Parts: sequence; structure tokens; C-alpha cells
Amino acid sequence: MKKWLLIVIALALLGLLLREPGEVYQPPGVLAPKDPMQTPTTVGAWSKGDYVIAPLASFHIQARVLKRERYRFGRESDLSPVDFVMGWGPMSDSNLLDTLEISQSHRWYHWRADDLVVPTREIQRHSANMHMIPADDSVQRSLLAVHPGEVVEIDGYLVEARASDGWHWRSSLSRDDTGGGSCELIWVDRVGLD
Repeated sequence: MKKWLLIVIALALLGLLLREPGEVYQPPGVLAPKDPMQTPTTVGAWSKGDYVIAPLASFHIQARVLKRERYRFGRESDLSPVDFVMGWGPMSDSNLLDTLEISQSHRWYHWRADDLVVPTREIQRHSANMHMIPADDSVQRSLLAVHPGEVVEIDGYLVEARASDGWHWRSSLSRDDTGGGSCELIWVDRVGLD
């Protein structure tokens, strides 16, 4: 019995050591049970700097931040200084997340597992890389203060951004898609921690 207790304690300490700096520990259990909510909108377009922002749908999500990547260079960083890999439902549960390796690079999100404990489709349908466009400096400060592991609530719009030279960046409107074009581009009006 003592041997098992020592093993459990050693594994818990190892998990704490392997966490991303600033990552918030969460106990097992689903922390964000609801799917993101997307509803039609009639709100017209607006400008942000040299870009025209066209809302495609109102959007609300409560999810666990699985990874966070800060961007300072490249055209997209003019609008979106940070991406969150968000997980909800089973992808907000440490029991599942402890079996996965999750990474971000170049505005993409990747995961891998040695042994899958849920079907691949469940992981794909309950997580996404989301590009955050802060509505103002206060929202940007709030977004940049979020740590992996925290459960956040975000309200805003799924949007398309366009520039006068023809450049554009469009949000996915589905949580079921994968690959290129499947990320959400979110105009963030409000971010809150649960």
C-alpha cells in the first residue's frame, strides 16, 4: 500500500514539473461541459486599423485553455496577438488531457497520444485553435494574462478580416472541421475567468 502511495505522489510531482510555466493545475473532471454557442448576427462591419472586420456570427465559449501562443510578428499578429487551444466537454478533463501531448506552432494546433482513450473524432469535435482579436487594449491585457489550464469565458463574434490589398482571414463556422481553414477567428468583446 505504501509503495502505491509513493508511486501516486511521484507521478503527481512529475506532472507538476512537466507543466508549462504558469500553467494552472486542474483536478480531474469535466470543467467546461457545454459546446460553444454560435448564433446568426445582423451586426454590420467595422474597421480596426487598416482592416475591415465583418462579423459572421455571434459567439460564446466557456472552455479550458489547453495551450496559449503569443505572436508578435507577421501580418496576422497585427490583429491577433495570441492564439488559444481551447477544450470543452471531454477535452476540458485532466483525465483525458493527461494522455495527450498538445502543441502549437505557426497558428496551428497539434495533438498526439500513445494510446487513445477516446475516439479521435471526440478530440477533434471538442477542441480547436482559436485566433483572438481583442476589441480594445483592456481585452488584450486580459487575453495576454490567461494561463494554460484556466477556464475562460469569451464573448464576441466569429469574423472575417479583409485588407484593401486583397488579403483576408476568415473564421471557420463549424466545430466539426479539421485542417486548413478550421480555426476560429474571434473578435473578443469580453474575456472572463471562471
